[in-house]
Amino acid sequence: MRAAWYEQQGPAETVLKVGEMPAPTAGPGEVRIRLAASGVNPADVKLRSGKSNYGHAFDRVIPNSDGAGIVDQAGPGVQPSWVGKRVWLVNGQRLGRAFGTAAEYIALPSKYVTELPDFVSFAEGATLGIPAMTAYHGVFADGPVAGKTVLVTGGAGAVGFYAAALAAWGGARVFATVSGPEKAARAEAAGAAATINYRTEAVAERIRDLTGGRGVDRVVSVDFGGDMPWLPEVVALNGAVSAYASDTDRTPAFPFHLFARRNITVRPFILNSLPPAVLDATRWGVDAWLRARPDAPRPVAGTFPLAEISSAHLAVEAGGKFGTIVVEPQG
Repeated sequence: MRAAWYEQQGPAETVLKVGEMPAPTAGPGEVRIRLAASGVNPADVKLRSGKSNYGHAFDRVIPNSDGAGIVDQAGPGVQPSWVGKRVWLVNGQRLGRAFGTAAEYIALPSKYVTELPDFVSFAEGATLGIPAMTAYHGVFADGPVAGKTVLVTGGAGAVGFYAAALAAWGGARVFATVSGPEKAARAEAAGAAATINYRTEAVAERIRDLTGGRGVDRVVSVDFGGDMPWLPEVVALNGAVSAYASDTDRTPAFPFHLFARRNITVRPFILNSLPPAVLDATRWGVDAWLRARPDAPRPVAGTFPLAEISSAHLAVEAGGKFGTIVVEPQG
């Protein structure tokens, strides 16, 4: 099969190679998928570049965790009815697995694979792993949001867009922080009732105005350290903060008394570390949203053939994209 790989971490144009490798075979409890689309996420880029060492203890890595395609093999212990199904997947190159989705085929446990509705393209399906599942857990980790207020930071990002959409679908009034008018329009398209330009506006003051001084029930944070200067001021009594990244400050000072006096729950998490039952609930939650909202946007920022995977990784590193960059292994 054709595949992309790296054997050492470093710049995309230096370490990523494309060539032939043996195709995998579905083992016990596994399905094999003929991949039509491979999602490139910031976590994949960080692993390849060396900014993160998680998951790299291998002689060769096929990058990218997310993808979509058609099941063409069912291993021992897996229902044969899987064969021929359109599917999306998560945890491709994760959890001790070296070979991800930047290849024509992948074999992995069926518990990481979910049927893809016919109205969702393969490219859109490749956006549902890390972005949509992270968003779903961030929104619903502390229970239903119907009738609540939810603040999504970075509401135009790949995860933030889905978080705004999922929270609105769940019945919440959604606010989002953004960095400009174009991103405000994206967040509003997802379902945000109001946006706050964090570069030009005082976030805490706007939240006080929007909530009558009460604060928000939930925050889904893309940058816990960067949000910290105003974060404890915007959360309502007994509210919760779910944080999936903290790139501005990876070890932020924590003002304990500000959080404690409002009894605020702080929930940092990484998707692939969630307990199996929670991960299952998350992917089925995304599936329920897909089927309930077939018209909802599922942003694809751009597509690249497998031969141009270096360019795809560089596009993620460059930032400013709307949605997920996708590599097409069969193209």
